[in-house]
Parts: sequence; C-alpha cells; structure tokens
Amino acid sequence: MIDKDRSVISKDALLSTKPGKLILRQGMFKSKGFKMFNKYREEVENSFPDFAQRFARDLHALILSDDDPVKTQQAFGKEVESSEMILDESRIDFVRSNLVKPEILMNRVLRILDSNFVKMTFPVFNALFDAASQYTKQDDDPTLKQDIVEGHILAIDLSEPMDRIVDKDEDLEFLDDYKLMNPYILRLARKKISRGGQKVLEEFEKGFKDARVGQYLDEHLKSKPTEITEEDMILSYKKYRAVMGTAGRNMALAERPLGEIFYLGMAGAAEGVGCGNEMEDSFKNEFVKIPSWPLYYSLLAGNDVQKGFDLTLEKSTLYLHDARLAIDILSDDFTHREFLKFLFLTVEHYNHFWYGQLKKSGNWNALETSLPGR
Repeated sequence: MIDKDRSVISKDALLSTKPGKLILRQGMFKSKGFKMFNKYREEVENSFPDFAQRFARDLHALILSDDDPVKTQQAFGKEVESSEMILDESRIDFVRSNLVKPEILMNRVLRILDSNFVKMTFPVFNALFDAASQYTKQDDDPTLKQDIVEGHILAIDLSEPMDRIVDKDEDLEFLDDYKLMNPYILRLARKKISRGGQKVLEEFEKGFKDARVGQYLDEHLKSKPTEITEEDMILSYKKYRAVMGTAGRNMALAERPLGEIFYLGMAGAAEGVGCGNEMEDSFKNEFVKIPSWPLYYSLLAGNDVQKGFDLTLEKSTLYLHDARLAIDILSDDFTHREFLKFLFLTVEHYNHFWYGQLKKSGNWNALETSLPGR
C-alpha cells in the first residue's frame, strides 16, 4: 500500500486485522500477488517526482497562455453546475499573477497530489493497463500508457481541490488558487485521455458527469441529513463508481469484455474504500460525516452510533464481495489475477483498521453527540 498515513501499514497495524495478517503472510512468503503489487508500488514511488514536475510544467503553460481566464472560469462553473467552484472575477488577476510563479504552482500541485486516493490508485492503473495489453497481446506503447494512466490520475486529482472547496476543512488559504487551477487540470486530463481514442474519451466524459451528480447530491443532502434514504446513499456513492469504475474500463481502452470486468472490480473496490474513508474521517474528526453510511445506519438504529459503524463495515464487505466477483470472471491464467486479489485484500485491511481504531477509542458518545438533531 502507498499511504501518506504510514500508521495504516505498520507491522502493528497489519497485525491488528485479519486481512492485515494475511498481507504479512503473503509478504513473508513472497506470494505472486505481493511481488506484483510491490513492483508497481516501487515503480510509482520512483516515477512520482517526474510526474509531479510534468504536471506542474503543463499546468503552468496552460495558465500562462490563457488569453481569457475569466471565460475559462465561467465555462468550468457552467460545466460542473456550481458557482461555488469558480473564482470571483475581481480575484482572477491577483491569483493568476501569483500562480504563474513556478515555485508557488509546484507547491499547490504537491499539496493536492498528497492524497491517498492518488497515491493508492496510480500503481493500480499501471497494473491494469499492463494486464489489458497482455490480454489483447498488443505491442507495448509506453507513451499511450503514460497518457491514459496519468490522464485518469489527473481527473482523480481534480476531485481533491474540488472537495476541499466544498468541504472547507483544509487548505483554506489556498482555495482561491485551486479554483483557478481546476479548469486547467481538467483540460490536461482530457488531452491525455483523448489519446486512447473517441470511445475512451466518451467513457471518461460519462464518468465525469456521473461523478458530479454524486458530488452535487452530497452537497444537497447536507441540508436534510435526517431525511437521507438508501436510494440517496446509492446515488451518492455513484461518484466512486464513476471515477474508479470508468478508469478501470479505460485501462482496457473501453474494450469488452475486459473493460467491463475492470469496471466491476474497480467500482466495487472504490465503494468499499468509500466506507473505510468515512470511518477514518469519523475517527480523526470526531464527528459523523454527512452524508455517509455511518450516519444513515446510526439514525435508523435510534442514534446508536456503534451499531451504525458495525453495519458500515458490513456494507464495505458487500462492496468488496462485488469487486471480487470480477476476479472470478477472469480465467485462471489471467496475468494479473493475483495482483487484484492482493489489491482487494489491502482495501479490506484499510476498512478493518479504521473500524478497529474507532472501536478501540470507544469514542461513541462524542460521535453520537455529532449526529444531527442532538
């Protein structure tokens, strides 16, 4: 696992969960899944600085060459259907003059790249692209792989500043910078992804639109937390399916059947991680996120927060079950079958670790107090 919070993958953390113990065992005996996972992890750790430099350089060129940044902001706001996401016209010149300084832009790029979502998915996309190339027996095209993988990483990275703008829970002093950067990040992502052809770009556009539906619903549900339904939560989680499922499909250049199998696996895994993320945030912030499965289940259980988190862990298991069904579809000789098994094991550990941290803290009363209406 690549995680900016190293506590999740320490030996003690791995020993604290059943899937973590299996990870340690596979590492000890150097299983095929462990060796493949480690190979892709090391590749990303070594190449990440170069990626960040390319990202900052290309972003700088787009910002500097834009003759009408006001129009760019307006077009982005219209596309994402949110005036909150765009920079006030009176602030554009000042923010732009600051961001065209390479060292400042690099600082902002590194801040949004310091994300578990980005760091944990980069090696996965590399592996899926390689798996698809070997499955179809296509000749290696390193530049195509780099563009498709990095294009989807940039799209995922775009969700980081957008979430920070909406949630206003970190980087408050940089939110105006992020607003200016967002349209150009999307432009870069589209340019790279388009190298996969029209079908791949169309899949991305559908996924991006669906992700915005989920994000918009999240914003809307904050105003009526006690009225959230199961249908609302399923639609809210569509953002995970849209982002990771679509990326999985496009690592196979949107070709069936493998593209659809990758979609099923990545979508289910991402929804499982979503549950774990809600547990992690609740542990660290000491309140139950709105909207979230812990909130939904806790309210239905008469404000029983512990039961709400018990059920959220069960929900994450169901999502992972769906992800693992995708592996069962693959043939026994599929080159990256063991990689996927190991990947889903790391997701399971992540979820169980944060549930265990919540249980160990015993901080149920504080979390119960944070419920709406209390």
